[in-house]
Amino acid sequence: MRLTLMTTRKASHASPYAIGDLQGCAPSLDALLARLDPETPLRFVGDLINRGPAALQTLRAVRAIGSRAETVLGNHDIHLMAVAAGVRKPGKSDTLDDILAAPDCKDLLTWLRHRPLALLENDFLFVHAGILPQWTAAQVIDLAREVEEQLQGPNWQGFLADVFGNAADRWHDGLRGIERHRVVVNALTRLRYCTVDGVMDFKTKEGLGKAPDGFMPWFDVPGRRTGDVTVVCGHWSTLGLVMRPDLMALDTGCVWGGKLTAARLAPDPAQRTVVQVDCPQYCDPRA
Repeated sequence: MRLTLMTTRKASHASPYAIGDLQGCAPSLDALLARLDPETPLRFVGDLINRGPAALQTLRAVRAIGSRAETVLGNHDIHLMAVAAGVRKPGKSDTLDDILAAPDCKDLLTWLRHRPLALLENDFLFVHAGILPQWTAAQVIDLAREVEEQLQGPNWQGFLADVFGNAADRWHDGLRGIERHRVVVNALTRLRYCTVDGVMDFKTKEGLGKAPDGFMPWFDVPGRRTGDVTVVCGHWSTLGLVMRPDLMALDTGCVWGGKLTAARLAPDPAQRTVVQVDCPQYCDPRA
């Protein structure tokens, strides 16, 4: 599998920090950044926007950080693109109106469409949600690049009109076209539980111990082929903070009144320090 320079980045002298799901919580981002060195490279795990009260401010803030920061795309980020393209209806809990009405909406969407779906950097593999057990790190990058080419191309609206769908819940090497891309997007931006064979469940959002029969957390599948890198992800707020040598799960429920988390991306797991700030509750998970 090819591994392109566009998705593999050079080492920095300072260890970057990865930051969990923001979901439009700009004040929490400001508070967290105030506790980090202003020169620290930053890696966001997606879902920059939606449900929180300041989606526009958050999107502008992350973009303004410039080359010091990178973000992978989350399911809410892709949903925003689809709503803006007119191919998907807003959800009842969406807080996207300020972005859609902003004078710089087009520029922000163009910037967002050119973010990677996966990023491999110094043995850290960044995705928003999860990875199917049969994929290697190099394969993840290649598959992500296929989707990125569609999102960055002239027919990105048409691509988004077709790419959503729960029926695309399993991978096989013969998949081609939009069915192939649906599975890639579903895995990298929505996955929590899957079977040993990589069949995905999209209904269960609870944390550990609530897996449907025959399913398990994607990162606990025996023989997972990305076990040789550290996967850095978010998406799963009910899971909470998980720090293992092969996994850093960083969605700690900022928008739900939890915490916003940054974790140092040190090669030695013992040096992966965590910085957190408490967050106001903008959404009620029971609502």
